[in-house]
Amino acid sequence: MKYIEVTFTMDDTGVFRDMLVDTLGNEGPYESFVETPDGLKAYVPQAEYDPAWLAATAQAFPIPLKYKASEMEDRNWNQEWEGQHEAVLVKYSGGAVWVRAPFHPHRTDVDYELIIEPKMSFGTAHHPTTAMMLAYVAELPVAGKRVLDMGCGTAILAILAKMRGAAYAEGIDVDEWAFRNAQENAATNGVDLTLRLGDASLLAPDAAFDLVIANINRNILLRDMERYASVMSPGATLLLSGFYQADEGALIARANELGMTLVEKKTRDGWSALHLAKNQH
Repeated sequence: MKYIEVTFTMDDTGVFRDMLVDTLGNEGPYESFVETPDGLKAYVPQAEYDPAWLAATAQAFPIPLKYKASEMEDRNWNQEWEGQHEAVLVKYSGGAVWVRAPFHPHRTDVDYELIIEPKMSFGTAHHPTTAMMLAYVAELPVAGKRVLDMGCGTAILAILAKMRGAAYAEGIDVDEWAFRNAQENAATNGVDLTLRLGDASLLAPDAAFDLVIANINRNILLRDMERYASVMSPGATLLLSGFYQADEGALIARANELGMTLVEKKTRDGWSALHLAKNQH
């Protein structure tokens, strides 16, 4: 997949850089970001790049924005990642999960070790949302349950669920690169996952899951939460992340409308993860 790199410069980064990330990631299709001394670099799949939307967004921003878009040259992303990529130790109540690439050392002093090939897919535990969701999957009872991982990326969360004894785990992602990467990671970790290429429209009305995981972004979560609720068994758990703490209220309100209540939440570096339960009746 080819990407467009958009370099933004601004006179005052302050809170405005985070605001820009929120706008590009939650309202637009931008997938990853790198902070610079005077602004931000943002990356969007070439097929989803809309210069008119970008111009309107920059015009409406609270402070003046300058930006330059350029097509990224083809690269060996594995080689790029191997030069920068570090393994991650995710601690949770009662233990730890070691997330590493094949070229990182094996550890025996952890509860779970996941080998995730570092490609252009979201889900390596470096981002706070993935780390918080991993902690939830490690902490909650999963054995014997049916698990759905929406926007699965690398399939890291579904893989951990299967390692913890889930009876069935399914991952769905709209990105073909992520879909292929998820297949590779499932095979590498020796777990049996059902992986599908697409979005929430793939969910069958007669499906029944005990645990639904969605680490995507605010707008998609609000749009698709009704679909998630429709395939959740009574008393099932919904784990949501991929959004800022400021967005919690809107997501909790939508969950309440769909017959779910908040059990607890985690926060890290301004990001949030919600643990919700579907009402029994």
